[in-house]
Amino acid sequence: MFGMVRPCRHRLSERLKTQWMAHLCGLCLALRRDHGQFARVVTNYDGLLISVLTEAQAERTNGWRRTAGPCPLRGMRTASVAQGEGARLAAAVSLVLASAKVRDHMADGDGLLARKPVAPAARRVAASWARAGARTGSDVGFDTAVLVDAVDRQAGIEALAGPGTPILTVTEPTETATAAAFAHTAVLAGRPGNAEPLAEAGRLFGRLAHLLDAVEDREADTASKAWNPLTATGTSLARARRLADDALHGIRLALREVEFTDGRLVHVLLAHELRNSVDRAFGTTSCSHTAELYGPPPSGPYAPGGPSGPYAPSGPSGPYTPSGPSGPYAQGGPGGPGGPPSPEPPRGNRRGLIAGCAVWLGLACTCRMCCGTYEDPWTGERKEASLCEDCGDCCDWCQCCGDCCGNCDGCDCCNGCDCGCDC
Repeated sequence: MFGMVRPCRHRLSERLKTQWMAHLCGLCLALRRDHGQFARVVTNYDGLLISVLTEAQAERTNGWRRTAGPCPLRGMRTASVAQGEGARLAAAVSLVLASAKVRDHMADGDGLLARKPVAPAARRVAASWARAGARTGSDVGFDTAVLVDAVDRQAGIEALAGPGTPILTVTEPTETATAAAFAHTAVLAGRPGNAEPLAEAGRLFGRLAHLLDAVEDREADTASKAWNPLTATGTSLARARRLADDALHGIRLALREVEFTDGRLVHVLLAHELRNSVDRAFGTTSCSHTAELYGPPPSGPYAPGGPSGPYAPSGPSGPYTPSGPSGPYAQGGPGGPGGPPSPEPPRGNRRGLIAGCAVWLGLACTCRMCCGTYEDPWTGERKEASLCEDCGDCCDWCQCCGDCCGNCDGCDCCNGCDCGCDC
């Protein structure tokens, strides 16, 4: 699974979370139905935005959803999933762009794709995906040639780019491809008047995708001496951040011109979660529920020597202070920052690779890893999940974006919205 817009599902209302999962599963199943099981590996978070945009503009009918059978990734539960032309367009775009990504890695000599035994097989897979995407695109009236042309031009532009080349020259092919895909959702939904503002939103989304990918890969590309657009053009991170912020603002302005039947999920993903993606790429503020996934901030109450607060050494007594019992924030004792490491369980309690993976899958599918106490799948070590510790006192989302629970007094997630809504 890959993509920029990876929403924290704790910040989606139940209704919007169900919609988001319906589009994600719908894209995955559309790939399987039209192109076989292996094609499902190109399922990505950004591709499902095409399906979301199509449905958000269309008049509600009975044909937009179907009930899918049990799936291990849903905890072997059935679900209502998106279907129709929006999901198929998302599948076509995902296939073509995944094909381009494979070919790009081959050209750069990244990882396994640089090795001769793997390269021919990867080349055949990329060509197969490109043809499959073209077939499905043709079925829904979308010419994927614009995507293929953008990919082909990208290689030539990168070969000529150097210090002083405007970074927007390098991002232009990606902008053109995503603009075409976004605009075609208006055609599928029967809203031709939306095509122009959606093309603008898509163009800026493509710019963001290219910039954030370059920012996230910058250090690794430098270490491996791989080509990176920021390094090659001499673009600073400050300049990249300004361009990203401008693109975010432009997307919000463009979406105001779009006529939606129900645009709440689009607003959450492209106005709010996209901002979190930018913050995550540049190492600034991100969703508080993902602090354990990305690590604590470099300064603040969680950092050594940070200001006083409930988790600081001078904070009030409680279960997370030095005087409290041992725990993840205690200063001494097993597992604490100042004490010896937690004792390892006996070797006999350890699971093997296959059994551990099976248990891990069960924990992940039932949310135990982020919402409860659980034992490590392999070592048996007891772990406390804390991603949901603040969810109970906060509204699901701001009132203008979803189904608020009505408990928004003083809730940070409802303040500071600069996208033009009344959050």
